[in-house]
Formats: sequence, C-alpha cells, structure tokens
Amino acid sequence: MIDHNTVERIVELANGQIVDVISDFVELKRRGVNYLARCPFHDEKTPSFTVAPHKGIFKCFGCGKVGNAVNFVMEHEQYTFVEAIKYLGDKFHIHIEEEEETPEMREKKNERESMMVVTQFAAKFFHDNLLNTDEGKSVGLSYLRQRQVRDDMISKFMLGYSPQQKDALIQEAKKKGYKEAFLEKTGLITVKENFKGDRFRGRVMFPIHSLAGKVIGFGGRIMVSDPEKKLAKYQNSPESEIYHKSKVLYGIFQAKQEIAKQDKCFLVEGYTDVISFHQSGISNVVASSGTALTVDQVKLISRFTKNVTVIYDGDPAGIKASLRGIDIILAEGLNVKVLLLPEGEDPDSYSKKLSPEELKKYIQDNETDFIKFKTKLLLDESKGDPVKKATLIQGIVRSIAIIPDKITQAVYVKECSLMMDISEALLLQEIGKIRNKSIHDAEQRARRERMLRERQDPEQQPVQEKKTKNPLNYDERVVLRYLMLYGEVVLYHDDPEDEDGEEVPVTVGEYIISELRKDDIVSENPLHNLVLELYEKAEKGEGFSAQKFFVNNPNVEITKLASDIIGKEYELSKIHDRFGGVSQEAELLIEHVPKVVTELRLKKTKMTIMQLRNELKKAEQEGRTEDVVPIMKEISNWEHVKSHISKELGGRTIV
Repeated sequence: MIDHNTVERIVELANGQIVDVISDFVELKRRGVNYLARCPFHDEKTPSFTVAPHKGIFKCFGCGKVGNAVNFVMEHEQYTFVEAIKYLGDKFHIHIEEEEETPEMREKKNERESMMVVTQFAAKFFHDNLLNTDEGKSVGLSYLRQRQVRDDMISKFMLGYSPQQKDALIQEAKKKGYKEAFLEKTGLITVKENFKGDRFRGRVMFPIHSLAGKVIGFGGRIMVSDPEKKLAKYQNSPESEIYHKSKVLYGIFQAKQEIAKQDKCFLVEGYTDVISFHQSGISNVVASSGTALTVDQVKLISRFTKNVTVIYDGDPAGIKASLRGIDIILAEGLNVKVLLLPEGEDPDSYSKKLSPEELKKYIQDNETDFIKFKTKLLLDESKGDPVKKATLIQGIVRSIAIIPDKITQAVYVKECSLMMDISEALLLQEIGKIRNKSIHDAEQRARRERMLRERQDPEQQPVQEKKTKNPLNYDERVVLRYLMLYGEVVLYHDDPEDEDGEEVPVTVGEYIISELRKDDIVSENPLHNLVLELYEKAEKGEGFSAQKFFVNNPNVEITKLASDIIGKEYELSKIHDRFGGVSQEAELLIEHVPKVVTELRLKKTKMTIMQLRNELKKAEQEGRTEDVVPIMKEISNWEHVKSHISKELGGRTIV
C-alpha cells in the first residue's frame, strides 16, 4: 500500500505538469493556451487530442478519451492505478514507501504487474551476469567488446548475458521469491513434457523496453552455435500479455525524446544497428527487431514525428524489405525517405567505418525521396522491357495511391510523370481506380464484420445508445460542471438570524448540495451521486479547489468524469444560449446556478410524478387497492413540490 498523502502529492504534481507527462509519449504542439496532437488511442490523420495544462486534463474530441495525467499513463501503458503512481513518482523523483511485500500480497497482484516485475528482475540478472561473472565477461562482454560496444551503451540499453547453465535464471528467481509460472508466461523459461530450462541460455541479451521504460521482452544472440541443434542466431521472447512484437520497436524508449526534438526517425533492422547509431551520436533511431514492419509500429513512430528515413542493408534482401515497409509508412500519412548503404554493409558495420560527422554527412547526401528511389530501382529492373515496365509502373502507382494527403499525392504524381514519361492524367486515372477498389473492399469488409457481430449478438446496440439510459444525464452534468468548476466560489451572503451577527457566505457547492438534498434528488447515474457524496465529505479548508479535488481524485472514474465535464466547456452551451454568453459565466453565477439547479429539481420532480402515475395505473389494473391510496398521497405531495419549484422559476415552462 502507498501512503495516501504521497498518492495525492504525486497526482497533483503530475496534473500540474500534465504537458510534461504526456509529451513523454506524444509529440505536443502548442495552440493558444492548450496543446494539440494526433490521438495515441485511435487512428486519425487530423489532430483532435487536446491537453489543457491550466485544467490538468486531456481530451480527444475524436474517440472521446478523457482524463488527467494519471488516467493517461494508465490508458496508454495499460497500467493499474498503483503502477501509474509508481511510474509518475519515479519520474518526479518522489520517494514512495510501501509496506514490505509478503508472499500473500504478491499472490494478489494481477498477472500483468507480476509479469512486468519478473522481466525487470530478469533484465537485472542478465546485466549483472554480463558484468560480474567469469562466463559473462569471457563470452558475452568479449563479444560486445569485439563489436566495439562502449560501456555507456551497455548501461544505456541494459545489455546482459544469459548463462549456459540449464536453469540459472530459474534458480535465482526461486531464491528471490519469484513464481515459476510468471517466468513461463513471459517466455523466460521453456517448460515441456520432459524439459524445463532457461529459454535464452548462452546468449547476449537485449532487453526490449516499452515507451515508459519497462522491460517487456528480450532478444538474445547465440554465442556458441551447435550445428546439430540448428538454433536460431537471434531469438525473441514469445508473444505474451505484456509483449506483442508487432507493436514494439527496439530503442523507442531511448529514442522518443530525440525523435520529437529532431522531428525525424531513422528506422533500421536490428539491435546492434540501433546501438551503433547511438554511439555515433544519432539517437533518434529505432529498429523493427528483425520482423517485417507493421502498421502498429509505424503508428508508434507517428506519435513523435511524421518524417521517417528507412535504412536497410545494401543487398537485394534489404532493398525488397525497404519497398515493403515504404507502402505501410505511406499509408499512415508519413513522409518517407530511403537510405541504401553500400553493398555488403549494414547500419552497424558501416557506422563503425565512418566518424560520427562522416556518417551524418553520408546520410544527408544519400537519403532519397521514396518516389525517386522506387522509380529508379524499378526502371533499372525493367531494362527497357515495355511489358515489365508497365507492371512496375503499376507498383509505383499503388504506392502513390495509398498516400492519404491529396497535396502530397499530387506532387508525387507530377514527379513520377516526369521521371517515367507518362501523362499525369493517366496516372491519376489509375490512382482513382485503385482508390475506388480500396474503398469498395473496405465497405465489403465492414459489412461482413457487422453481419458477423449481429449473428453473434443480435441485440447488440451502438455504444452511444447504451450511454443514454439516464433521461436527466445532460441536466445533471450541467449542474455538476458548476460544482466542479466553481464549488468553492462564494455565490451569495446569507442574512444572519441574529441582528448583530455577520452575514454567512454560501458557496456554489454548498448551494447545489443543499438544494438537491432538499428534494432528496437521487440520480440514476451512481457516479453522479458519488460526486455529490465526495464533495460533501471533502475537507474544504483554505486553498480548497473543487476542480483540483475532482480532477486529482484517486477514484479513476471520478477523474475521467470530471475531465470530460470540464473539457466540454463549450459543448454544454444550451444553458448559455438561454442565460448569457460563456465569457460572462463566472460573473453571472448568481443568476445561472440557481436556475440550472431549480430546472433539474423540476424535471426530476416531473419524472417522479410520471413514474408514480405509472405505478398507480399498474396497481389499479392488478387490483392492489391497498397500494392505491398511498401512491395517490405521494403523487399529491410531489405535485405540491412541483408547484413550489415552478413558482421559484417564475412560472416558466421548462421543456
């Protein structure tokens, strides 16, 4: 358990520096008082993700994700609340004291957290073996020295070595109290019918980090190859709850800030390629770790920059790999350049042959726009064969067709037309055919998926419909918005009962709570009721801020609700259409607040009367005469309440 005061301190500090927190994961650009970015939670081309530092919240107007700094870290990294607090505490150098973890407490931890703990332990174990054991030094460290990997890079990337011993990791984990089940689930050990042992025996280890710096998997390079066993040179962790290789880029944690700063990302293939580039002073580099580039990996890059230079080996395999990756990058709306190294070289080997300055100059002089690269490459392959040339042109046109930005597409069409001596009109015609087919195929897929969902769940309704069960949801949110934004603001001064007494200040929050409790108003939304309860119990001392109280609340659902309501400052505008402009809101609280609260009370009263009348009708139909009179009396009482509230509103009719 983490001390409550420590949690509050971390939450308040994180929300106060929410731009700093979120910019670790997403490239933010200032727009007035807020910051804007492409949403990391859904696929979008136009930025709709907004961070409001003065409110301590984020809001995506595309997918609806909303919350504070803690919510963002939880959502983005799939952390629990405790994990997010620990991450933020570490980020802001706040010491967190916890009760000593017992075996029983460890048992209760969720599976994901336990797996993260185990992979972190394994990374430290491998790193310690590399640096402090005879085998690690003679085998693993000597290999890294041979590859000219410096000590600072070994530390930066937490490189390690897994001993040849069959169960070295298993034995050490047992000593430390880690469960074997989690070693197996993370793929650190292999358990078969007649075998149990460490997966990465005798390999130099490359820990793979998440964006937040957590170790989620490993890559291991074999040191002593056995021809009979036919072991792979490189081996990765298998897919698990915490590691999905198609969604991970090696080096992204170490590179993300420099990628955003340089507004450019270099994409290479392997672990040592990344490390060697870092040694040469180029740290905005990531690797696909030997796997074919995926859409999710490109989306990960696009959170920090729209500019990618793909660097592959200068052999036929490297060229083909670059062509496959280009189309995926283009489809995500990124700008692509290609750099082919001299034949027989890879980024690791070539970076060691040049000084840092020479390497940077080589990149600058030789990186090529994708259309020039692909056109030249394919024309060289066609060698004057008209039929082959036509086929290759179609391949280039398909690449241009998937570019989402029309202006960029038009520029490439013009360039391709000049290089291949083909009219722009013909190229545009072919692009149109490809795009129409793509749209048609997408519609067909969507139709098939929808039919499949309906067969599986015929009663399934859109999410939006499921959210509208509470008929007074809008009215309640309007009132809660005033409570959250202005709860501590004095609304008016109450006259004292004693003539010599002083006037008593009544805040917006006190007025709202008092008026709603007067009629025993209860929402059909439990979260709305909880907001009122929390506000009543809150210690409202000097410096109390209702907005901070709700946005920084330990209850994740409350912070999301508060962020959403506060973030919809201009969406909840019907009230301003009736009572005045948004700009005058703070000055007109004494007029607005009583009206919105009274309107809510009246609507709730009318709804209660309607429900009672339905109950009365049902009682009469079922012949329950003993229930009829009590219900009629209750209806009469609520009619009196309605009449009184209507008078408060000046007899206005509320629709």
